[in-house]
This record gives sequence, structure tokens and C-alpha cells, in this order.
Amino acid sequence: MDILPAIDLMGGKCVRLVQGEYHRQITYEDDPVKQARAFADAGSSWLHIVDLDGARMGKPMNAEAIKNISAADTGLKIEVGGGIRDEEAIKVMLDAGVTRLIIGTNAVSQYEWFTEMAGKYPGKLALGLDSRGSKVSISGWMQDSQLKLADFAAKAAELPIAAIIYTDITRDGMMCGPNFERTKALSDAVSVDVIAAGGVTEVSDITKLKEMGISGAIIGRSLYEGKIDLAEAIAASI
Repeated sequence: MDILPAIDLMGGKCVRLVQGEYHRQITYEDDPVKQARAFADAGSSWLHIVDLDGARMGKPMNAEAIKNISAADTGLKIEVGGGIRDEEAIKVMLDAGVTRLIIGTNAVSQYEWFTEMAGKYPGKLALGLDSRGSKVSISGWMQDSQLKLADFAAKAAELPIAAIIYTDITRDGMMCGPNFERTKALSDAVSVDVIAAGGVTEVSDITKLKEMGISGAIIGRSLYEGKIDLAEAIAASI
């Protein structure tokens, strides 16, 4: 099981949003490269980055910061999401050394395009599925679609994607534990790896997700506020 510490970028700085609301921002670290190095020093092999400005604007807005992290030679594999909505953005991020890209909004609103890109970049794209309930949310969590989460996941899982990253928006940044029931149901419904995001707070959360067969867990605010130790989380995932 992979542990993916998170860096959410806004204006080039590391922040967290409470339940995805842009006006509820907490800034933790001015220098994202410094934060990435700290995660690597703690034993992490992955880094999860979200370009929050990009998610809202529909195009990469923190590309320079992401390139700086990639060029820092930390040894981290990097996945990036937020504003990846055309092939040019995919090319720019892959050329910058990013391991895989998370496609959310355009996977939903332009499924034919997502199908084409998944075939063109096999194993390089992950589907980002976010929800407040049973329906998929898009556009940086600012809009809910009419698509049912499980149905869309099962359809997309037939493509050559690397993983499905599921975020329960109501848990994100709340440090109240992930949505175990919905995460397991999603994992049981598809054949690709499922990575849990939103609410992971304690080592016991990692242990439970591992026992459920979840392939990875993204940890954000609980790391920055000392609720969970990254080295201990990694140890529990092995």
C-alpha cells in the first residue's frame, strides 16, 4: 500500500482547503520544495500535488512550482492533479518529470477525450473521482454532476488508467477519518487500484484501509498539524 503525502498549491505555497472551499484556506509552508524534501526524508516514495488554482481556472497555474519540485532530485514519484484539461497540459507535466496525472473534470465532461488520452498515455493517467455523496463533483469541487460515482468508476476502470483516486469532499481537511464504506464499495466495483483521499488522520485509518485492500492513501492536513507521523504511516502500510 502506498502512502502519498499531499502538497496542495495556491499561489505557489502549500495550503489546505477545508472541505474544498477556497475561502477556508490554511497556509502551512511557503516553500513546497522544502516540504517535498521533508516528506522524502521521512521515507516517502510518492508525492501527491494538487494545483488548486489550476482546478479553479481550468488550466495549470502552478507549473513552475511543480517543475521546481520535480527538479529537486528528491527521489519522489509525483502525481499531479488540478487543471489538467487538455493534451498540452499533459505533455507539459510529463515533460517536467511528473509520474502520473490526475484527470477529474474532463474525464467526466469530455469522456471521449479522456478515453483517447488514456489510450495515448497508458498507465500515466489516474482518474480523480470526488463526491459529496453518491454523485460525482467537478470543476474544483464547485459543481456536482448527475453521474453516479460507482457507475462512472466501473466504466472508466476498463480504460488503461493507473488508478482511481477517490475523495469524499465532506471528509477532506476535516481530520475525521475517511469514508471507509464508500471507498470499499468503490474498490470492490472496479479492477484498478483505488487510492483513498480525504479525512485520513490516524495510523489506524491506514491499517483499516490496508485490510480493505485499498492500494494507497493520500494524507494532507493531519500531517501538517502533527495528527499523524508520516514514518509511522508508511510503516503501517507495509
